[in-house]
Amino acid sequence: MEFDVVIVGGGPAGLSAAIRLKQLAAESGSDISVCLLEKGSEIGAHILSGAVLDPRALNELLPNWKELGAPLNTPVKRDKFLFLDKKGGFRVPEFAMMPAMKNHGNFIVSLANVCRWLGEQAESVGVEIYPGFAAAEVLFHSDGSVKGVATGDMGIGKDGEPKAGHEPGIELHAKYTFFAEGCRGHLGKQLMETFNLRDEAQPQTYGIGIKELWEVDPEKHEQGLVMHTAGYPMDRNTYGGSFLYHLENNQVALGFVIGLDYENPYLSPYDEFQRWKSHPVIKQTLKGGKRIAYGARALNEGGVQSLPKLVFPGGCLIGCDAGFLNMPRIKGSHAAMKTGMLAAEAAFERVSKGSEGRDELTEYPEAYRASWLHKELWLARNVRPAFKWGLIGGTLYAGIDQVLLRGRAPWTLSHHGPDHAAIKPKSEFKPIDYPKYDGEITFDKPSSVYLSATNHEEDQPVHLTLKDPSVPIQTNLELYDAPEQRYCPAGVYEIVADNGEPRLQINAQNCVHCKTCDIKDPTQNIVWVTPEGGGGPNYPNM
Repeated sequence: MEFDVVIVGGGPAGLSAAIRLKQLAAESGSDISVCLLEKGSEIGAHILSGAVLDPRALNELLPNWKELGAPLNTPVKRDKFLFLDKKGGFRVPEFAMMPAMKNHGNFIVSLANVCRWLGEQAESVGVEIYPGFAAAEVLFHSDGSVKGVATGDMGIGKDGEPKAGHEPGIELHAKYTFFAEGCRGHLGKQLMETFNLRDEAQPQTYGIGIKELWEVDPEKHEQGLVMHTAGYPMDRNTYGGSFLYHLENNQVALGFVIGLDYENPYLSPYDEFQRWKSHPVIKQTLKGGKRIAYGARALNEGGVQSLPKLVFPGGCLIGCDAGFLNMPRIKGSHAAMKTGMLAAEAAFERVSKGSEGRDELTEYPEAYRASWLHKELWLARNVRPAFKWGLIGGTLYAGIDQVLLRGRAPWTLSHHGPDHAAIKPKSEFKPIDYPKYDGEITFDKPSSVYLSATNHEEDQPVHLTLKDPSVPIQTNLELYDAPEQRYCPAGVYEIVADNGEPRLQINAQNCVHCKTCDIKDPTQNIVWVTPEGGGGPNYPNM
C-alpha cells in the first residue's frame, strides 16, 4: 500500500500529526494520503497516562475543541503537594511550590478517551486508521533511507509456523514515515541504532508509572483536585512520587512513578505503589471505594539532554518515541501533540514540492528549536538530573533552579548513565519484606492484570525475547536474585523449578506493554518485540 505519509502509533503525537497533515492539505486545496497504524485493538486501548493535560497544543490544532466535544470535562481547581513520612506528612504552601507544579488552566482527563476523540477527528478529515495492526519491521530503500513499515503476520503459532487462519503482514510504503510508538518504541529503538541518532545525546532515563482508577465515596471526592506526593515509601536515594487526580463522576486516578535508575534489585515498583496506597493520607480517600481499572507504562524522564537526533532519511521520531516529556510538570501529551504538528508541517511542505522522501525533514527539528516547546523543556532540564543527589539534595536544587533561577541557570546537569547499569548486586542489599495484600486497598498482580483487560493469543511466538537464554539464571538470578520478577508490574517473569533446577518462565500473555523489562534488564538481554496486532491491554478510561 502506497501513501504520502505513514504514521506508526495512535497516541497524541501520531493523531495530531495526521490531523495537521489533512488540515494543511485542505487549506491549500490539495490532497495528501495519510495512513495511521495502531497496535492496540482500538485507538486508546494502549494509552495510559495520569493525566493532567495542558491544552496549549490542542488549542493550536483544534481551536474549537469544545464545540467538537473533546472529553476535557474537569478543569483543575486546586493543587496540593505533600511530603510524606510513614505516618503523616506536611503540605508545601502553594507560594513555595515550583511553577511547574501549578496546574491552573489545565484539565484532568482520561488520555485514552482524548485519543479516541482525536481518532474520530482524524477519520473525519480523511485519515485512514488501522487499529489492531502492529508495525513489526522498518523497510528500507537500497540507498538506506526508510521506505515504510511492514505489519506483523497474523496467525503464527508458537512454533513459528503459520496456523489455519494465517494472514501475512502488509507492506506500507510512504514518502515519509513518522514513528510515534510512545516511550521506548520498538522500531524507534532500532532506528536510533541504525542511524546513530543518540551519538550526541545523553542516555535516556526512564520511570515506571503504575496507575489505578477508583470510584470513591462522594463525600471524599473533590472534582478538580490535583494532588502530588514525594517521600514515603521511597528511601531518600530512590527517585519517585505519586499523583492523585479527582476526575468527574466520583472517579479518582492515582498512581506512583519510580525512576528506573534505582539500585536495589529487591525493590518492587508494584509493591511500593501498594504500600503507598496504605498510607493514612491516601487510604482515607480510597476506603469504601472500588478499584475499577489498572495499568502500567514506562515514561521518559531525560528531557532535552536525552533527546536524539529527530530525523533520518525518509522519516522522523515524534512524541515520546523521541523522549519529549517535561518531568517537573509530569506532562508529555502537549509536547507529543506539538512535535506531531511540527513534523506534519515539515513533511507537507516537502511533499507539496514533489519530494520522494529520501531526504531528512530538517525543517522539523529547526521548527522545534524555535518553538515554545523547546523553551519550556530547556527551562526544565536540570530538575530530574539533580535527584542523583537524593531526595533532599534534589528537592533543594529544584527549588533554587525553578523558583529562584526560573530554569535559566548557565549550566546543564548531566544524567547518571543508563538505567540498567544502576542496579547493584544482591549481596549489597537485604530483601524487602512487603506487607500482604488486604484485598480492600492493596491487591495482588493477577487481579490487577485482570482489570487491565490484557489479552494475547496464547498460541503465538513469545514477544519478550532473550538474546541469550542462559543469562536469566547464570547472571540475573546469580547476581541480582532475578529482579525481573519484581520490576515487571504484571507478573510476566517467574523463576520456577524444573527437575530441581531454576528456570525463567515468561508469562507473555500477562504483558501490559509497559516496556520496563526492555529498559531495566541488567545486561539488556530482554528485547520487547511486537506481538500479534490487537494484543495487550484494553484500557477503558485510563
